[in-house]
This record gives sequence, C-alpha cells and structure tokens, in this order.
Amino acid sequence: MLIANPNARREPYPDDLLDIMSMQKAAESRAWLAHWQHLNHQGTPLYSLPGLAAQLGVGHVWVKDESARSVLGSFKALGAPIALVRLILRTFPARGYDAPGLLAGKYATSLADFTVISATDGNHGRALAAAAQSIGCRCMIVLHAKVSTEREEGIAAYGAEIIRISGNYDESVEHAAALAASNQWRVVSDTSYDGYEEIPRDVMQGYGTMAAEIIEASSEWHGSGCAFTHVFLQGGVGGLAAGIASYFWEQYGEQRPVLIVVEPEQADCLYQSALSGKAANATGSVDSLMAGLACGETSTLAWKFLRSSVDFFMTVQDQDAVDAMCKLATGSPQDIPVVAGESAVAGLAGLTQIMSTPGLASKTGINRQSKVLLISTEGATAPNVYAELVGETATSVLARQKEWLAAV
Repeated sequence: MLIANPNARREPYPDDLLDIMSMQKAAESRAWLAHWQHLNHQGTPLYSLPGLAAQLGVGHVWVKDESARSVLGSFKALGAPIALVRLILRTFPARGYDAPGLLAGKYATSLADFTVISATDGNHGRALAAAAQSIGCRCMIVLHAKVSTEREEGIAAYGAEIIRISGNYDESVEHAAALAASNQWRVVSDTSYDGYEEIPRDVMQGYGTMAAEIIEASSEWHGSGCAFTHVFLQGGVGGLAAGIASYFWEQYGEQRPVLIVVEPEQADCLYQSALSGKAANATGSVDSLMAGLACGETSTLAWKFLRSSVDFFMTVQDQDAVDAMCKLATGSPQDIPVVAGESAVAGLAGLTQIMSTPGLASKTGINRQSKVLLISTEGATAPNVYAELVGETATSVLARQKEWLAAV
C-alpha cells in the first residue's frame, strides 16, 4: 500500500525544526564519533548498481552500505554512543568530561555506578552496550519475546545485562521505563514518548553522519545540487527517517528529493500517522521478519520532521524483504554483491513494488530518468537468520564481493 502525504511541503527547512536538529549539530556528532574505536572512520561505501537500475526500469540506483560502518553491523552505531555521551555531559557538567575522553574510557572509574537502560529489537541495544562498555558505565537491555537468542548473545558480548519479557517491542519500552524509574537508571532509547524527547533527538542527530557522507560522495560526480530524485527510507518508529530527511531538507530546501518511507504492513505506525496527520499506532500484529522495523508506536519527536518532509508512506510484506535480500546478495557482472539484513532492504522492497505497479510508478514520479538512493541499514546482524533466508552465508557473499571488487 502507498499513500501520498497531504502535509508534505516544499519550502526551506523551518527554524523551529532547526532548533531541534541541524547539520551543525550533526557535524559535531560526526567529529566526536571519529574518536570511537568501534567505527570505520573512512565511512561506508555508496555503491552504484546499474544492473539493478536497468532491471527495475529506473535511471540509476545507489545503495549506501551501512553493514561496513562497524563491527556492530548497523547504522545504530552512529546514534547510541552520541546519545550516551551527550547524556553524561548534561548529567555531570561540573566534572569536566569531554566527548573524546568519554569514548576512550578515560573516565570509566568515576562512571562505574552510572547505569543506563533501553529496550531494543537488537541493533540499538548492541550499539548502546558497546558504547557503555567503552565509556565504562553499566548497561541494562530489555528484550521482548521475538528477539532471537542470536541477537541477545550479540548484545551480551559487550557486557550488557539482559532482561527478558514476554511481550512485544512497545511493551519492552514500557518495562525499561518502569525499571529506570524504580532504580534511578537513565533510559537511552531511540524512540520518544510524552516527556521523553531529548535523548531520542541525540540518537537521530547521530544519523546525520550518513547523510553527510552521501552528499560528500555524490558531490564528487554531481556537483552542488542533489544527485538523487528519490530517496527511500526505513520506517520503524521514524528515527532513522527523521535523521536523514531533516538533513536533506536543510541542505536542499525546497529542492530536496522526493522522500518515501517504507515499513512492514503489520507494523504500519508511520503509514497510519500519515492517514491521521498525527503520530499514531500500527494497526497490525507488529510481528515482522523485519525485526528492526517491527514497531507499533510512532516516535512523537520523529513525526515532527516526517509530517512535512516525507512525500509518500508505504508498506511491504515480509516476503518482499526476503526477495530484496536475495537480489542484493546475488549481484551481477555490473553490480557488487551486498550483504543486507532483513530491515536493511525495506527501501528496495518498496522500489520494486512501485516499479512493478504502473499506477504507483506514475504516482511517485519514478521513471527511466529517476536517480534513486537506498540505504542498506544493516548487514547480517543475525547470521543464522540471514543464511536461512538468503540460502547463502554472509561470509560467502562477502567473499564474492571481494572477488567482484578485485575484478573491476
């Protein structure tokens, strides 16, 4: 399903949103992240996929590959450490902490009793656990029933203490908030709710690093204007989409590209928000293979940005995601094979659906001249699940990727 957003606007980036998130703050976050050992400081590749573009019937397709961002395997490595650093700096202003020193563990002894907690579907929790371990503070992670043991082990490997509940993601968020209140811990969540927006804002601000890298890379062959006509963004609670959309909006103003947000049909909170014009809840079971996007409640903070910047909201089925994973993994003589996890491929699943439905292609203005950007937000963060779905291990795909690069 696809809906045109009636509230989308073409105008300069509003001052009220600039006060919340800006390219300037994103640049500061990016500079701080340069001091964190868990990140690839050369940034992540932006691949051109001409074979896929021809197959779909568009002019160009580019994929930003966030699997190469970090050993943590996803874009979440950009948000959690920034949010944790900014929280500590605000909490202890008199202690003279600095961001690079925090990320290097310089103040670990004095922060040993400081405890943070968060609910997660996997990637945010893993990134927060790694950041807390680097800084030297304690980290508690709440996991709901659908989070795999494989993902749990990946989080625990970074020293986090795991708390399991029997409910879904939204219930795990509530449980984390209750534990924080009763134990005087601090919630570091990537979703906002009433009275809780400062930390989710910091998480989203960290995602601006992706947008900055994309614009820098594309400017080398395109110049100062926007290189893309259409940008597909994952849904979830809306944090990633808001972080990228706000950056493109501030950079290009009324000349920003068409922005399309994609989410699972059973976790359609952003689609429902577009229908109602305000932050809303999903209507489905919120039980999706796309674990990182299986969210039932829209982030109220993220919606402040998405309400006016996103042109279309759409939903896809789980099988669409599996097909997209396989398509990227296969590659071609023209296209590099890419390891993309279940939540990473929502954009490609959406683009494929649009281009196979003439009415949708016309509605969104995507044609043979279109220049489309996709963001592959994670690699095989659950390697066994990836191998089962794709029919090939991530290690095997990466070996073919290495061969492809050597041949070009």
